[in-house]
This record gives sequence, C-alpha cells and structure tokens, in this order.
Amino acid sequence: QVQLAESGGGLVQAGGSLRLSCAASGRTFTSYVMGWFRQAPGKEREFVAGIRWSSGSTLYADSVKGRCTISRDNAKNTVYLQMNSLKPEDTAIYYCAARSGGTVYASTQQYDYWGQGTQVTVSS
Repeated sequence: QVQLAESGGGLVQAGGSLRLSCAASGRTFTSYVMGWFRQAPGKEREFVAGIRWSSGSTLYADSVKGRCTISRDNAKNTVYLQMNSLKPEDTAIYYCAARSGGTVYASTQQYDYWGQGTQVTVSS
C-alpha cells in the first residue's frame, strides 16, 4: 500500500521560502512519477511540479517556474518542493501524488495515490 506523507507547510511572509517534503512508502518508487499539486479555497486542484523518479526529469507549471524546484532523495524515499519568492497567491493546500509510469502529467486524473496535504499560507 502506497503511503504519502507531506510536511513542511506553514505561514510565511511574501518573498519568503518554504521546503515541502513528501515521504513515500509502501513500494519501490524508481518506476514512479511524483507530483506536487495545490488547491486554494474555491478553486480546482492544480499541478505545481512533477519529477520522474528514475531519471530526475522535471516539469513545472508556468506559475511557479523559476521559483520552485522539485527534487528527490533516493535514500530517504522523499520528494521535496523548494519554494522561493512566495506570493500570497501561492496560498493553498499542497498535495503530494504518485503514479506508476514514466511520464510526468499535469492532470490530477493521471495520479493514483495522494497524500493528505499540507497547508501553505503566504501573508502579504
């Protein structure tokens, strides 16, 4: 059973940084793609970034490109999302997701496993 546990959210001022973590367990993830999504109040869940575990290839949403970096630590089975220059519009619940396969998709429908989410609040 795949389990994903996010951590690292919190309250930060605009311009600040946060690093989110997603601890993955339940199987070997070398053939998986890991994604970060977010959902703001009243809005649909949207793609933020994704990484192919085996190769480390990445994909970013235009809204975070240049400000966020997704990475993974094979030894810790953990995926990170480093977020810099945070803006109030980045406020949302951030979710970690996983899918078996080699393609990084931006659609929530392509992901089979989800964490419970971690709240990120950016104050102006």
